[in-house]
Amino acid sequence: MTVPMFKNLPCIKMEGQTAKTGTHEVIEEVPEALFVNGRHAMTAMMSPTGLEDFVTGYLFTEQIIKSADEIESIRIEKNRISVITKNLFKVLGPKKTILSGCGGAASFIDTEKLPRITSDLSVTPDLLSATTREVLESELHTITGGIHVVGLASKDGIITRSEDIGRHNALDRVIGYGLKNKIDLSKTFAICSGRVSSEMVRKCLIANIPVMISRGATTTLAVTIAEQTGVCIVGFVRSAKMIIYTHPERVRGAPSLSQ
Repeated sequence: MTVPMFKNLPCIKMEGQTAKTGTHEVIEEVPEALFVNGRHAMTAMMSPTGLEDFVTGYLFTEQIIKSADEIESIRIEKNRISVITKNLFKVLGPKKTILSGCGGAASFIDTEKLPRITSDLSVTPDLLSATTREVLESELHTITGGIHVVGLASKDGIITRSEDIGRHNALDRVIGYGLKNKIDLSKTFAICSGRVSSEMVRKCLIANIPVMISRGATTTLAVTIAEQTGVCIVGFVRSAKMIIYTHPERVRGAPSLSQ
């Protein structure tokens, strides 16, 4: 059964001095509490779809599991997701709440403890432009104006895409999809409709995704972490235009930043 992503809510529509009552499509935001082996791990404010992919990606990027195979079962109920891992004594971090907009109480990022990208992936500017355009063509965003889109792609094109009110949640979903389907994430790149934050870069690092591209901007901390760990950040991808912030050697034809 398809879960609805928005509701039609009553509103007053104004145009100049003219007002009329009507309805407007408003994106769903719901709390989903995650329990791992009976312990409350976190609560996320998110869109109510693709929950198995989200849970798989979240547990992986939070380094609670090392592969999708460590999950014994996932049970989804109203506003509650219960996960049993094969290691019932898996130690979790402190409980936290993830807000819809910016990742909420995201993990503290210690660059000395982060992994480094191990990948020989390089991509063409044309591929980045084409896949970004394809991923970000969202009918739901056109209808509601209130959704983020994240895609996972390779040299062969789009692998999967996800829509959520929080881009961090959507990134966890596509990572989870990749893990469940045994995709070599070192040969992929992630595409995002919103700002590239330090937490987005951290998730790509844990998943060994070497390139993070966006239609929007990035942050200074995201760039600093990416420089030190091997992630290529490409922002403001619009048609043939783009800005490469880190590791331009992954984009064919791009000069060195030192030039």
